[in-house]
Amino acid sequence: MTFQPGQSGNPAGRPKGARGKAAIFAEELFEGEAENIIRAAIDAAKGGDATAVRVCLDRVVPRRRDRVVSFELPPLHSAASVLSALADIAAAVSAGDLTPAEGDAISKLLDRYLRTLEHVEFEQRLAKLEREIPGSRGGQDGHNGHNGHDNQTGQSAQRAQRHQLDPDSPYNFGDAP
Repeated sequence: MTFQPGQSGNPAGRPKGARGKAAIFAEELFEGEAENIIRAAIDAAKGGDATAVRVCLDRVVPRRRDRVVSFELPPLHSAASVLSALADIAAAVSAGDLTPAEGDAISKLLDRYLRTLEHVEFEQRLAKLEREIPGSRGGQDGHNGHNGHDNQTGQSAQRAQRHQLDPDSPYNFGDAP
């Protein structure tokens, strides 16, 4: 029987938790021998075998991917504050308080913050412009505000309310109404 294009010969797939033959074979090899193998690795490490030392230490204390960086960023609220933070990072890297990789990671965080800040500011400016343009449709269909209905005033009020920004929001950077 031939399969139709796009159909699997085994639609249910491999059952969850099913182990392959190699995994089962490896488990059988180590069964009862694991303690002896571990003891031999420890003895080799004690004897000065650098590879055995590394293997043992990697199992006992895995390598840390990242570490906590004690670097205090100034409060971020504008592009100027991001620039100030970048200058602080550069100074910390040059003084040896941060590694170049740590400085780069923090700089990327600041870059994401700045991009988000730019998006919020853009949305606020756009909402302000849409409120200021009489008969604006708020960019919904690209027309000049006429849709053939008699309740345009009500729809304009609804759009203005929908684009209203909270003046008390921590993301309001001074140009919200």
